[in-house]
Parts: sequence; C-alpha cells; structure tokens
Amino acid sequence: MKEATLYKKEANGLVSCFLCSHRCSNIKDKGTGICGVRQNIKGTMYSLVYGKLIAAHVDPVEKKPFFNYLPGTYAYSIATVGCNFRCKNCQNSDISQAPKEGRGIAGTDLAPETVVDLAVKSGCNSIAYTYTEPTIFFEYAYDVSKLARKAGLSNLYVTNGYMTGEMLDAYYPLLDAANVDLKTFRDASYKDLCGARLQPVLDTLKKMKKQGVWVEITTLLIPGINDSKEELKDIAEYISKELGNETPWHISRFHPDYKLMDTPETTPQAIKEARDIGINAGLRYVYAGNLPGDDGENTYCPKCKELLVQREAYNILENKIIKDACPKCGTKIDGKWKTENGKTA
Repeated sequence: MKEATLYKKEANGLVSCFLCSHRCSNIKDKGTGICGVRQNIKGTMYSLVYGKLIAAHVDPVEKKPFFNYLPGTYAYSIATVGCNFRCKNCQNSDISQAPKEGRGIAGTDLAPETVVDLAVKSGCNSIAYTYTEPTIFFEYAYDVSKLARKAGLSNLYVTNGYMTGEMLDAYYPLLDAANVDLKTFRDASYKDLCGARLQPVLDTLKKMKKQGVWVEITTLLIPGINDSKEELKDIAEYISKELGNETPWHISRFHPDYKLMDTPETTPQAIKEARDIGINAGLRYVYAGNLPGDDGENTYCPKCKELLVQREAYNILENKIIKDACPKCGTKIDGKWKTENGKTA
C-alpha cells in the first residue's frame, strides 16, 4: 500500500477524497471510496492497488483507440483492478468491479521502473493506462509516467473522464494524449448507465484541451440508450463548437455484455448514420469502431478527401501522410504522426 494523494484529513479520523468527481467525503476508518481501492486506515488514505498490475500487454495504439496519435505504433498497456464507474455494459467487469463485488485486490507487483523497462524492451512508443479507469490508480500511473517521459515514451490515458481538475493539474504536463469515453449526452442516462454525471466529463474534456493534451473521444452506440439522432447531433455539435473540429470522434458498435446482455447489438447502418451526423457537423475525423473493414476506419484528408491512412481493425494497411500533411493537397493533418526519432509512424 502507498499513501494516497489528493485527499484531505477531516476531524475524528475521517478522510475526504478529491481524486475523481465523485468527491467521496467523510470516509470512515476501514471504509473506501466508490472506487473500492482507496481506503481510510486510521485517518490516512491509502491506495490499495499501487504497483499491483492485473493486466500488462503490448497493444496496437489503434486498439485504445488512438487513430491520430502515432498510428502504427505499440502501447505498453497496464491496469489495476477497480473503477469509479459501474457501467452496465462494462466489457472488463471481471477486473473493474472486483473490489466492489467482494473479490479483493488481485494483481502482480511490478515497480514503475520495471514497467518502463518492459515497455522500452517491447519496442513500444507509449504507455497506455487502460482496461479499467486509470484515475483510480493515479499514484502509480504518476510514478510510471515520470519515468516514461524520461525514457522518451508518451503517456496515454484511456479514461471515463471523471477525474477532478485538481488531478489534471497534479498530473500536468505528463499526460500526452487521452481517449475519453463520452458515454451519452444526457445526464439521466449517465446516472442510470454508470452511476455518474455528464458535466464533470465535459469539464475534463475542456481542461484537457486547454492543457494541450491530444484528445480523442469514443462513444459506444447502445440501442435505446444513446442512439437517437437528436442526441448524436448534440454530441457532434458539442465536440465541434466547444472542443474543436480537429477532435477525432470514434463511434463504436455495441455488443451485449455484463448487465446489458438482452440489449441488441448496434447495426452497421446505425454506425454509418451516426458517422454521417458527425461529418455533417463539421468534424474533420469521424471513425467507425468495432466494424472491421468499414471505410469509417480510415483517415481521410478533411479538405480533398484523399485516403491517407487505410485500416482494417487494428492494422495499418497504408499510411500516405508525409510528416504531418496530405501528400495531395498539403493540408495539415491534425494529431501526432511522427515518433520521437522523427520517423513517420
């Protein structure tokens, strides 16, 4: 265990946490926050998951998904157990919900130095904090991130965006890129689907953009929950007007999982229609997710529509981008297209 950061000691041995936007307050001795992995022990809050990895894999960065940030490279992807959401559709519920469902704190001890060493030896260009919500293992991610930056690796968050502004300030400037789940654009749906609220996620998106973090957004299109044309139009217009039309939007196909086993999977046609809504709203990069072989997996020049990066699932079939521009019309293509050694990824 390691003493947590971003918490406050209260009277009578209580503690209050301000790591995430749940802002769990007055936690009693032996109690935990909503995440289940930050515990008050005799008036001091501890992280129960520091250095305890439940998953460590080498993944294509496209799997996170990042399509405009070092495409074609690999990310050393790590996670601990725990999450501050309780999403009904969670595909990693066996590890994300383990502490809250009484299955304890599992994991293999791995020092931050070892994580970075393994990432370098694996030929990765980045470390991705992913699979579960990385905010809940902030202290560990922070220590890994500092060493990763020194080793020339990028730090990538795959996140629900429910961290506080204080957490983002504490992490700055170590975070290079984030893929943020924008699960719905209705507060009631957020509460029902994952036990959270919409506004803190929107606040996170704006703050990340202000800090210079490269942001990509993912919306899992779930039939009957967030797939109305009105809601999709609201999301697309918010991204375009509030975050910038250079912000990639991934619209992913839902498959039944966890507590939504009776919900039908998203049709390919629904994904295509949602993508059209994003394009019509002026977004420069709108992608189809979980739809291998679809044209929506590709990156096109937003000006001349030239096919620049051709993909199938997580594989890059062709990358025509020269430095950071379209070879046909010279338009700058937003994102990061070169590794630290100057080569096009």
